[in-house]
Amino acid sequence: MYNRILLATDGSEHAIRACEQAVQLAANNPNASITVLYVVDGATSKADVLHHSNTIDLEQSRKEKLTISERRIKEKDIAYDIEMLHGEPGPTIVKYANENRFDVCVIGSRGLNSLQEMVLGSVSHKVAKRVECPVLIVK
Repeated sequence: MYNRILLATDGSEHAIRACEQAVQLAANNPNASITVLYVVDGATSKADVLHHSNTIDLEQSRKEKLTISERRIKEKDIAYDIEMLHGEPGPTIVKYANENRFDVCVIGSRGLNSLQEMVLGSVSHKVAKRVECPVLIVK
């Protein structure tokens, strides 16, 4: 059984499916908790700042990307917390996962930025190669 589940998300369709799997892993385990990790990369951060007039709107916009996942976790009455970090998604997720000793990391197979993925390789691939716990990649 997995007690400490890391859900790496960016609000994409694949990330929402990954959330469903994380919820299934935790659903029948009263000791399970899910940490929802959202990483704001430099390009996203710059675009967000240009589209929002103040920091309150900016924070609200970022939280909205997590609302579907948060709602699904709450529906099943699973303990959870949300972490927002800044950095390059792959290495940031790996560092956070390894430093916090999760039992499993759940991540979608594709994120929001398919151009970066094509050029640099997928975040899920980087995470699977470097995270020390089992990784579940959801298509």
